[in-house]
Amino acid sequence: MILAGDVGGTKVHLALYDFVNGRLSHTRDERYAAKEYAGLEEIAKEFLGADKVTAACFGVPGPVRDGRLRLTNLPWTLDSRELSLDLDIDHVFLINDLEANGYGIAELQPDQIYPLSEGDASQIGNRALIAAGTGLGEGILIWNGRMHVPYPSEGGHADFAPRNEDEIDLLRFLKQKYNGRISFERVVSGMGMSGIYEFLRDVRGMDEPTWLAESLTEADDPNSVITEMGLAARAEICERTLDMFVSAYGAEAGNLALKVLSVGGLYVGGGIAPRILEKLKDGAFIKAFTDKGRLSQLLINMPVRVILESRAALLGAAAFAEARAAELSGVSARAASAKA
Repeated sequence: MILAGDVGGTKVHLALYDFVNGRLSHTRDERYAAKEYAGLEEIAKEFLGADKVTAACFGVPGPVRDGRLRLTNLPWTLDSRELSLDLDIDHVFLINDLEANGYGIAELQPDQIYPLSEGDASQIGNRALIAAGTGLGEGILIWNGRMHVPYPSEGGHADFAPRNEDEIDLLRFLKQKYNGRISFERVVSGMGMSGIYEFLRDVRGMDEPTWLAESLTEADDPNSVITEMGLAARAEICERTLDMFVSAYGAEAGNLALKVLSVGGLYVGGGIAPRILEKLKDGAFIKAFTDKGRLSQLLINMPVRVILESRAALLGAAAFAEARAAELSGVSARAASAKA
């Protein structure tokens, strides 16, 4: 079996995979609150129990250098060599979380992807991946003539570029809130949704009903309340929050698509997109995505697809672990299962 992990700033999602007929087969998975543990190895040992695995791969937030990463949102330093020794697993790999998502795309079934814009599906070339969740991840899938090879990016930390008066004033509000520069991650992410809501309430003076304020205070995840009330049209401030959020999301997706020249399509991953799928369908995302002046037609021709599968990064991590372990050992579990 293969151990796959998706390591976030708040949650660690682990899963075990096997191979059946050449495809990944999910065995079991579990989520852990990261701050309740001293390190990733402690979580992995608890999850594995008596199970033995031949390889492991963890998708992690941030740039991995020589198999090593210092997490920004947790006091952990991860090292693939130390993890291999501590967990007694021959092959352990660390890759960027968006890189893991990129490898996961090839493992998805058609019903795990929603086509937001058909574009020109006959185009072959690079693809782009953007994923808003706790933070904002961006990735590149380079077409090498045979396949798409995922590469990580930290593009979510590039400077936020406001496009209208509301976003200009939002930028001023966030600069004061965070006392410094504002990246796209401060706008298109979980913290971004909360920030937009606060801006509309405190700067634009939109009404916050008492029942809504109480719900936000009591909720473990205030963004879930904003999302639910916005989609149900129960609070104007929540509706407007979603409007601004989705428009900014589409605009940055279009920026990424231009930089990557992703004629092969853009994929929208992360935890937020599936939860606001109905809002993404209303046209605001695609309008902002394609609003690129003289190059708008280029964006109109790009397919845009939403990843619905929450385990996409785990699938990608498992696929990467098997492929790299096969290169190093000369034994492919995927190939063996296909022959069987």
